[in-house]
Amino acid sequence: MSYKQIKWMILLIPTFTVGIWEYIRHQFLMPYLSMDAGNWLTPVIVYLVSVTLLSRLFHMLEGARAALEQERAAKAALEARDQLARELHDGISQSLFLLSVKTDKAGRSLAGSGHEHEIQEIQKTVHEVNTYVRQAIAQLRYVPSSTVTSEIISLHAQVEVLVKETVPGAQIHWDLRGVTFSAKEQVELLACIREGLLNVRKHAQATQVQVHAEGNPIAWFIYIQDNGIGLRGDPLHLKDRYGLRITKERATEMGWSFTLDSRPEHTRMTIGKEHT
Repeated sequence: MSYKQIKWMILLIPTFTVGIWEYIRHQFLMPYLSMDAGNWLTPVIVYLVSVTLLSRLFHMLEGARAALEQERAAKAALEARDQLARELHDGISQSLFLLSVKTDKAGRSLAGSGHEHEIQEIQKTVHEVNTYVRQAIAQLRYVPSSTVTSEIISLHAQVEVLVKETVPGAQIHWDLRGVTFSAKEQVELLACIREGLLNVRKHAQATQVQVHAEGNPIAWFIYIQDNGIGLRGDPLHLKDRYGLRITKERATEMGWSFTLDSRPEHTRMTIGKEHT
């Protein structure tokens, strides 16, 4: 039943109820029912009809209104995501492309000067940042579904895209049953997973990588595990490894747990939450 139909029924049912009652009252009940009693019975009958019939219609009306508000909020969020994606593409992405062209030109100009290694490091960094920005644009332009079940599926699909673009050979096991994430939680969780995968690709030298997600509304966890060389020292205080620290800060701000266990042939980054 549409929103317009519900409104018309709410307007017409009391009117028809009063009309039918008055017809029956004057045609058949006048010899048995006094005028005062009939006048008192009219609002009682309208009230009873309203409670029995209109209460469900009001409930449907509230549901339709809530669905409309949710649709408007989702549309506004999608418009904001698309605007941000355009700004990233038109601003940062194009600037990175220009920077890449200039570093290539500088590399050719400084060939044989002893600065090739520094130029290569700059080119590598620019390439990695450009890849990260393109992935962020792709995620912003990914249109999630509006239902709860497909919301989980869409998150799974976005993780699959991340894996394909960063560590294509990684195995994915996804079993989050009944776990829902808000839009902000999805963004932060995808950022954490992306950082874990990028860390594996850049430093781990691994031949086997797993992305494992498991849980329910009471407790869930997601971990990224590889059989690479591991990290020496405290992984969260290594020089030039800001990504892991930022990932931990993201998880902490969202109220999630964060652990990192690293040793040769076994490194695991785990993010999870247990509802109390």
